[in-house]
Amino acid sequence: MTAVSREGHATRARFEVTPLHDREVIRRLIENDRAYSAYAIAQLDPHLFEGNEWWLSRGPVGRDALLVHSTSGLGAALFAMGDPEALDAAISLHPGPRFTFGSLRLEHRAVAEKHFVLSRPQLMTRMSVNAGTFKPVSGAVVRLGPADVADVNKIYSIEGGPTAYRPGHLEDGVYYGAYIGGQLISIAGTHVVSRPERIAVVGNVFTHPSHRGKGYATLTTSAVTADLLQDCDPVVLTVESKNAAAVAIYAKLGYQAVCSLHETPMLRKDPFGVGAFVRRALANWRGRDEGKEVVVR
Repeated sequence: MTAVSREGHATRARFEVTPLHDREVIRRLIENDRAYSAYAIAQLDPHLFEGNEWWLSRGPVGRDALLVHSTSGLGAALFAMGDPEALDAAISLHPGPRFTFGSLRLEHRAVAEKHFVLSRPQLMTRMSVNAGTFKPVSGAVVRLGPADVADVNKIYSIEGGPTAYRPGHLEDGVYYGAYIGGQLISIAGTHVVSRPERIAVVGNVFTHPSHRGKGYATLTTSAVTADLLQDCDPVVLTVESKNAAAVAIYAKLGYQAVCSLHETPMLRKDPFGVGAFVRRALANWRGRDEGKEVVVR
């Protein structure tokens, strides 16, 4: 964006992109929006923090953005918040891995599409629950662990390609399932859990097509939520906004809509990162006297 000075001359915006390494500094940037920032907050967990990249893009007053590249057992992820143009400056230098999963505000979509192909552009809704709003339901469910990984991979592969859950996924996360006749017919779990940070993201909710509409998804999601709420506040999840049936299930349990966002697999358009390499070299040259990467637009 080109600004205009008081004298009528065009001016260019300057963005300083710097890495962040202090957990407390990062926490202050994201703590006030815990529901939207849940993924990023979880990455502050001491067991996860060192595997992530945190970039702050600071522009003119009030125009800052945070970019996070994280890697967990379920794969690479990108989290963004803040001013879109400041975010664009950060991503232009540090786009991350070629394949990633993005969590973006609606105003970030144009920036994301500039650098990535988004394979699931549907509007999503972030929902949140805490101990005060939670309305549990009871029924026969079991906590799933490493020994159940074969059952888990079998049910998740019913409507798609083969899945590759490992015992560690079930050990690190929280998964509950419902069985009929020895067959796992419904499951709910987590995308990320950090009990030290008191945050968790529920996901991977799935019911066998032959058993849908009978309350099993509500039952398993309730069990996962109840377990997490012992240590986490809030517990969040994301659902496609047009999926009225799923939204109703979560609302029944006390989840409340917080914000709209995009959550989507993303493929980087610059496959070899050549463009980002050149832009980083230029940004480092511009900021060589300050020890920063500087982007001018």
